[in-house]
Amino acid sequence: MEGLNHALGYIEDHLDESIDVSEVARAACCSAYHFQRLFTAVTDVTPSEYIRRRRLTLAAIELQRSDARVIDIAVQYGYTSADAFTRAFTALHGVTPSKARAPGTSLKAYPRMTIALTIKGVVAMNYRIEDRPAFRVVGVKERFPADIEVSFRELPKMWARCNSDGTSQAIWQLQDGQPCGCLGICADMSDNRFDYWIAVATSKECPPGLSEMVIPASTWAIFEVTGAMPKALQDVNRRIYAEWFPASGYTHAPTPDFELYFEGDTASPDYKSEIWMPIVKK
Repeated sequence: MEGLNHALGYIEDHLDESIDVSEVARAACCSAYHFQRLFTAVTDVTPSEYIRRRRLTLAAIELQRSDARVIDIAVQYGYTSADAFTRAFTALHGVTPSKARAPGTSLKAYPRMTIALTIKGVVAMNYRIEDRPAFRVVGVKERFPADIEVSFRELPKMWARCNSDGTSQAIWQLQDGQPCGCLGICADMSDNRFDYWIAVATSKECPPGLSEMVIPASTWAIFEVTGAMPKALQDVNRRIYAEWFPASGYTHAPTPDFELYFEGDTASPDYKSEIWMPIVKK
């Protein structure tokens, strides 16, 4: 929580400059990829969306209290043209920048966020901690920018492609190890990018066109998820970062984490899946 608040302070100090998410993540003492996952899980908004809202909030204040040209305010808050600024401003506030200057105009304000830890404990989190030996996975992987918005948009497309072209079925047929199920793995987080795998644990030979990787022996916090995808998974992820990690005495280990999907209807309110987080003691 302290790291996230340092990151929020960095954002606030640089709203009128170009903001590199790697620098924001450094203020939070974590990688760009994990920072974006953590920030979104805890706040329910992506870092880029939060920055956009704050900039447009300050731009509205500037429009009402100064005579500066709209284009000058647009450039001050990171927009390269008056048209782009007008579109973003209107989408958030419901009025154009020029109309925002009229007395009595209703505008939206997104104040600076402050993050505080609250342990609610009303709804139980079902989890277990297990030590597991290393295991080998085989599957398909793609590399993505460490941008949570790109992940939200592109990872479902990857799953859809694999399901439609038969890749998912071919991968399922290789499964003969533990953990048993289909794995969605996040790995090799470096240079502001990460690999996402759709894979299974197996001892079988890796077929042409697929890739293999050994996930090292780890201590795992394994969280049970019940509900339709992806909301149920997102809700548990949010609680892991916002509630469980701060109170557990553990932190995320620098090794791959994954979701474990079982066979069944992923749209069912009773669908079961798991989130596996590699952990180390603080």
